[in-house]
Amino acid sequence: MASRVGPRAEGTDGSDYQHRERVASHYQMSVALKSEIKKLIYMQMAIWLLLLAQMCVGHLKLLPHDQVAMPYQWEYPYLLSIIPSLFGLMSFPRNNISYLVLSMISTGLFSVAPLIYGSMEMFPMAQQLYRHGKAYRFIFGFSAVSVMYLLVVVAVQVHGWQLYYSKKLLDSWFTSTQEKKKK
Repeated sequence: MASRVGPRAEGTDGSDYQHRERVASHYQMSVALKSEIKKLIYMQMAIWLLLLAQMCVGHLKLLPHDQVAMPYQWEYPYLLSIIPSLFGLMSFPRNNISYLVLSMISTGLFSVAPLIYGSMEMFPMAQQLYRHGKAYRFIFGFSAVSVMYLLVVVAVQVHGWQLYYSKKLLDSWFTSTQEKKKK
């Protein structure tokens, strides 16, 4: 193999070893997918912190009730959505498939399910706002149901992409595991 400082092997210019100098595609994909999932986890943590702040302000009455409304019921179980994020982050250092699978399953249970429930819980209030223009809960002057539906739409996208990239990462890790077993 061609060396950076020493002589090359006899009878070669070093180009016949180029295939050894490339990183396998599943390793490249693993690094890229981990990066994307980390970004999504940080977005999810930002959403989680916003909901936590709204709950704290609402329950501790730090601001008047007309400024920040009390939380909807779906927000309480959604606070458990931090668990899948932690499992996801724990799976990255050693490519731990078990933690990644736990992250994917618990994302459905602790993140997506409360969002679906929240959409159904807030639907009558959204319908009343749309039909009659009446809102009874507010967050800094905006209709609470509008703000929370916007948050639900963003959270569904974040969790959807997180699940998609996690599945692709899982496939990538299985590919590398199968190749190691063949050798």
